[in-house]
Amino acid sequence: MRLKLRVMANNMRGKAWRIVLFLLGVVFGLWWSVTGLLLLAGPGFTGSLEAAPLAAALGGSVFVVGWVLLPLVLFGVDETLDPARFALLPVRRRTLVTGLLAAAMIGIPAFATVVATSGLVITAGMLGGWGAAATQLVGTVAGLVLCVAASRAVTSAFATMLRSRRVRDLAAILLACLAALIGPVQIGVMALAENADWERLVGPARVLGWTPLAAPYTMGIDVVEGRAWAVPLKLLITAAAVALLLRWWSRTLESAMLGAESAGPAKVAVPAGTSAVAQLFPRSMPWLPRNRYGALVAREARYWWRDARRRAGLITFAVIGVVMPVMINVGSGGLSGAASPVVISLTMLFVGVLAAATLANQFGYDGSAYAANVVAGVPGAVELRARLMAFSTYIGPLLIVIAAVVAAFLREPSWIGVMIGSLGAAYGSGLAVNLLLSLHGAYALPETSNPFAINTGSGVAKSLLGIVGLIGASAVAIPVVVATALAGDAPVWLWLAAPAGVAYGAGAAWLGTYMVGDMLDRQMPELLQAVTPER
Repeated sequence: MRLKLRVMANNMRGKAWRIVLFLLGVVFGLWWSVTGLLLLAGPGFTGSLEAAPLAAALGGSVFVVGWVLLPLVLFGVDETLDPARFALLPVRRRTLVTGLLAAAMIGIPAFATVVATSGLVITAGMLGGWGAAATQLVGTVAGLVLCVAASRAVTSAFATMLRSRRVRDLAAILLACLAALIGPVQIGVMALAENADWERLVGPARVLGWTPLAAPYTMGIDVVEGRAWAVPLKLLITAAAVALLLRWWSRTLESAMLGAESAGPAKVAVPAGTSAVAQLFPRSMPWLPRNRYGALVAREARYWWRDARRRAGLITFAVIGVVMPVMINVGSGGLSGAASPVVISLTMLFVGVLAAATLANQFGYDGSAYAANVVAGVPGAVELRARLMAFSTYIGPLLIVIAAVVAAFLREPSWIGVMIGSLGAAYGSGLAVNLLLSLHGAYALPETSNPFAINTGSGVAKSLLGIVGLIGASAVAIPVVVATALAGDAPVWLWLAAPAGVAYGAGAAWLGTYMVGDMLDRQMPELLQAVTPER
């Protein structure tokens, strides 16, 4: 724990931007934690004995599930102390696991969780007195240990799995599905909350309270309701769950420290007479020119599929890009005919800018390897065009498939032109904006085998870059939506929207490579320093 604090302090020393990001994280954490505190303390303030079990069971389960899923699909997990760096040190595995677990509780997420779940302590105290409050305080601490242990065990297990070629694709698809379900589940929960019969949920909530998801968070409510005998049983359930999670984490942690990796499939024999240069170019890209631009495109195309971080982003977008438009338009009455070209254009605008958001920190994936481009003196415009071309070879076909799937699901084939036009304009605008962000907002990613690991403060940077990129790209691409609103259902625009939108997006992307490429030529050393991990 002392080492974690010292590393955090040293990382922020002399770096004002990291201090600002950390303070922003504290502000955001306080905002959400105080909101959670008020929601969970609501039954206590209102004196509602019926709502208290629901708040404890459902609220506690949300925290545990959030600690497991959010690091995988959104923010990453803070690995200021990389476990691999302890491989050669005489530290017992049990000591290492417990130490890393304690160090993981030093940070904004753990602090926000403690503040939010203290609302249950207030509820238990106001409904059952000091004894119930003290019991719930113990449960809240045990719940925090459970959340952190579950988060670290799951991310470490997925990191180990992703090093094996045999299960990388399956793991990436599973993560993508989890990411895609966040939006639909949120929409479904909001719809159910409006018309839910809360009395019927009391029974399931009590059952949930006997599972590791909610057992620690319902102990104080048990005391309030006169079931003090349930407290030691739920403590035993929580302790057993934590012990199993720590054992799981211990096994995957040892594998990560040793760097075990499967050999993968046997290498394909290279045909006789094939030159070394030709082997660098993928067979699926025979159209690439055999020059510097073609080599950069080939390299980036390979990295986007072989690098676990990049590939997870591609597959996540592939799932979200189909699920979110369908859910939004069904929610607005798409199947009943209430949706319109303007609504679908706005939906595709979001999908298009989301597709380009993956490039907000594209140089961070390279890390210190970007030094090769600096030494070679690759022109900025050439490098950016190559990066966009490699990325678009995956995203371009996905956008067309998304438009076709959504049009078929909504039974509006005539709108496919508007969809493609909106996607093209938003994607091109997003590329232009994210090129600028990737140059001026680049940050280093940790050198670790865990693809979900981030440095302290990088979670806030990742979130802010994503938000700025989405807002900026949406503002640039909004003229296409305005044109759709003015044209309405005019048949001419339904077909002209596709070429007009694609041309608009291509022009925005070309202008972005031209302007940002000139900046990159002057700022290569600064960019290399920004994306190089500190030793």
